[in-house]
Amino acid sequence: MTTSRPPQIDIHRILQVLPLRHPMVLVDRVTELVPSRFIRGHKCVAYSEPWFQGQSRPVLPGVLVLEALSQAGCLLAYASEPFDPSNNLIYFLGLDKVKFRKPVVPGDRLDLYCEVMHHRMNVWKLRGEASVEGALCAQGELLASVIDRGP
Repeated sequence: MTTSRPPQIDIHRILQVLPLRHPMVLVDRVTELVPSRFIRGHKCVAYSEPWFQGQSRPVLPGVLVLEALSQAGCLLAYASEPFDPSNNLIYFLGLDKVKFRKPVVPGDRLDLYCEVMHHRMNVWKLRGEASVEGALCAQGELLASVIDRGP
């Protein structure tokens, strides 16, 4: 009897799938993945990141927490229905029911969780949660779509 391992997505594959580069890649590692169901990963928040410069009390902007969730969701969509990153892109389309609960600061490990709520053709609706040490920081529903790269 053989056991199947869930698809692994390391930083090299993350960089191939997401149309982003440093400093905007906000998923450092995928720790658990069940295609078409859910993904878990994290981002290690460092003081040296550019958005903290000039802040007397550095806090990761909420929009970047949501961006990290959307990137995790895009990786889930990719793992569920792999596409050729040289021919297709996945784009974040929208947010709904977003709530911020707790600030994220340098030194935190931001844990990311997304699950599929609905998938139809090339559009994915996901529910995401971001937390630090088990404390919920942000949550919301995300929408993403796989499109052709074009010429």
